[in-house]
Amino acid sequence: MQIERERSSRDPMARFMYGLKAPESRRQYPQRFKMFLDYLGLQGQLNEQAKQFHQRAKEDLEWVEEVFMDFICFQLDRVKRGEITESTIKNYYKATKLFCEMNDLSSINWKRIRKGLPNGRQASNDRAPTVEEIQKLIEYPDRRIRPIIYTMTSSGIRLGAWDFIKWKHFKPFVDDQGEVMAARLVVYAGDREEYYTFVTPEAYHTLKDWMDFRASYGEDITGESWVMRDIWQTTNVDYGAKWGLATAPKQLKSSGIKRLLERALWEQGIRQPLKSGVRRHEWKSAHGFRKYYKTHAEQVMKPINVEITMGHGIGVSASYYRPSEKEVLNDYLKAVDLLTIGSDRTILKKQVQQLEEKSKDNEYIIRGKILEKEEQIQLLTRKQERFEQLIQSLIDSGQLKPTINAQ
Repeated sequence: MQIERERSSRDPMARFMYGLKAPESRRQYPQRFKMFLDYLGLQGQLNEQAKQFHQRAKEDLEWVEEVFMDFICFQLDRVKRGEITESTIKNYYKATKLFCEMNDLSSINWKRIRKGLPNGRQASNDRAPTVEEIQKLIEYPDRRIRPIIYTMTSSGIRLGAWDFIKWKHFKPFVDDQGEVMAARLVVYAGDREEYYTFVTPEAYHTLKDWMDFRASYGEDITGESWVMRDIWQTTNVDYGAKWGLATAPKQLKSSGIKRLLERALWEQGIRQPLKSGVRRHEWKSAHGFRKYYKTHAEQVMKPINVEITMGHGIGVSASYYRPSEKEVLNDYLKAVDLLTIGSDRTILKKQVQQLEEKSKDNEYIIRGKILEKEEQIQLLTRKQERFEQLIQSLIDSGQLKPTINAQ
């Protein structure tokens, strides 16, 4: 065990990975660093390339500065051609700098290298998908597409979060009538970057239907069950084979979910071939749902609570602003309608409530009118009684002769 630790400590990539905390960073940073290593023409897999670079860098730090500045110039040319955005270059810079810092290559003049980085806009100009596009996307004939999209659009989770999500990480909250108001989702459970967010009733019910469907085919659903798994044949197979396939679940990781989303985008006609000179689609296949959540949630929620439910750091505010989970939940409930995609239970429930409230209002109005009419009738009745009493008193005093009706 001690020998393995020593080997790990001498492995440049192991040190690099040690410096990455967030699961999404652990997924993306190695890929970004490899772009630089490939530019250098280093051969082999990433680990071997990293060792070659580390060895050369220890011998000549000036070489690192020169080749990395050349690399930045190369990427700037790509920006001019519209192949990448300016922010992409900074991602390459951060990944390579971290590798060097974690491997004692600290004498590199990063300040000088940073001078050549672009200072333009920090984000690409892609947009969030529209409700109509999402509604068309969920028509794709795969049972998993609806729970995936509803979960992502109503929680703002990153694609990589699916590698951690099990059924036990969802906890529904119900109202006095037993109806689900929202469900809590623990993201990156067990990791240093663990946080919580929420999903809409629509998303939770769709997830529950998916888990129940799996159980109906013999899968033993527990809290430890991965929420996304592979699919199995449900028709044209004999009874035993049907149950055997369903009871051997394999986790569908984030890479598989990304392929599923992209396939659905193309087959539903939402993705079209790019026109000449255009390098990017209008919205990203997975990250677009995260933008959808932020865009819609911030219309009614406190922006700082939106950041909390997206797993973003809130800087110095974290030392002063520490809302309870209940406070964030109550704020999230304001956004449920805006984050609901389909006209299912959540919208139907609201419509029923509105009709009931309208019915109550109408009932109050009718009762008021009836009471008003009853008071008018009572007033007329009293007037009639007083008039009759007056006539009778006049007759009794001889001032008025009674009229005899002709027979």
